[in-house]
Amino acid sequence: MSRLPVLAALLLPLLAHGQLQVNQEPLVFDDPEQQARFTRLTEELRCLVCQNQNLADSDAPLAHDLRDEIFEMMQAGRSDEEIKQFLIERYGDFVLYRPPLKGNTMVLWVAPVLMLLVGAGVVGFSISRRRRLPDAAAGDAQTGDER
Repeated sequence: MSRLPVLAALLLPLLAHGQLQVNQEPLVFDDPEQQARFTRLTEELRCLVCQNQNLADSDAPLAHDLRDEIFEMMQAGRSDEEIKQFLIERYGDFVLYRPPLKGNTMVLWVAPVLMLLVGAGVVGFSISRRRRLPDAAAGDAQTGDER
């Protein structure tokens, strides 16, 4: 009898998740070209909740809302650039997976190169240091008679 409340508590999130999925209506496109455009656009935009997923892959409620909004803007005849510009004005450059090169996004473009250079420097320093160590280690390994 005491297992039933525990089982119900464990299954409740699964039931709630299933309920959320049932309420999501599929988007109906006029033609396959429009669907491909929608897919391409949602893959170029970042989910603001997940941050590591694009809008096409995210299951976050905000991502569902943004996909619906993008769909409505497409139905209204807005271009991809107009849709992106609307989202940038609303959420900033962060919404783009490939943000433009500007002063406030410079770190995003320069940091990987700097990290690579620092890593190469550390590896080079480590290799040059190891080359010098065997000579010193060989001198320490000699016995008193060999010296």
